[in-house]
Amino acid sequence: MNLQRFLVEKFKQAVAKIGAPADASLPLSRSTRPEFGHYQFNGAMALAKAMKLPPRDVAQKIIDVIELNDEVEKLEIAGPGFINIHLSPAWLSEQLTQANADARLGIEPDAPQTVVVDYSAPNLAKEMHVGHLRSTIIGDAVTKTLEFMGAKVVRQNHMGDWGTQFGMLITHLNDKLAETGVAEAALSDLEDFYRAAKVRFDNEEGFADRARENVVKLQSGDAECLALWETFVAISIKHSEEVYHKLNVTLTRDDIMGESAYNKDLPAVVAELKAADIAVESQGAQVVFLQELAD
Repeated sequence: MNLQRFLVEKFKQAVAKIGAPADASLPLSRSTRPEFGHYQFNGAMALAKAMKLPPRDVAQKIIDVIELNDEVEKLEIAGPGFINIHLSPAWLSEQLTQANADARLGIEPDAPQTVVVDYSAPNLAKEMHVGHLRSTIIGDAVTKTLEFMGAKVVRQNHMGDWGTQFGMLITHLNDKLAETGVAEAALSDLEDFYRAAKVRFDNEEGFADRARENVVKLQSGDAECLALWETFVAISIKHSEEVYHKLNVTLTRDDIMGESAYNKDLPAVVAELKAADIAVESQGAQVVFLQELAD
């Protein structure tokens, strides 16, 4: 049973019985202090003006006709006309016992709806960190709650699996494979792998140029670069899945929508931006300058 809905319905019936307007508001809320009971009805003040009666008199009329018996320990008028509702411990205990015996704990499902929840979103180039864990736990808690309430939930894991840094990572992986021949060994520690690749990119002569060339190849669909990228992505996802499993998180590979999914749409987007004079060429690249960020 939803206590709030139950009490609102009881007060709605009582307010109708005392001749209040049909559209009268029913402001019932949980009490902020224990001495005010469990709930508080604050509608008497608004009704007093419409009924041309003192608020406390309106509150008393409501108490006189409301159909609450075993459910309450007492109803009391406080201040200018608040009605404090002290629920009966015995009745509450009975409701809890009934809820505990119900697989749904007495909670009725909402009207069916479809909800998209986008969460976790780790970068495949690195280990998950506390920021990813936070969105993962909150996202999965929201997802499970929505499903419990009857919603169809579409999980989305928008992983960072594309971009310039992958040229650097693919180049480093290719070199490591030449040494070990085993991708799993090369990628056993993603953080170490990423740091080593970044050090080479920043300091090793020729490495940055090779990395940039591999970015172009990857984005152009080069088979060798795509194969290396797919190996890297698969092993990185496996690392994320191990974390999900330990945390009892319900994300699966079917829920992944990586940044790479939009690669095929880029030419059309760039063409539209150029046609609208939003994208311009700068140093050999198509660029969108945002004036609000110019400073």
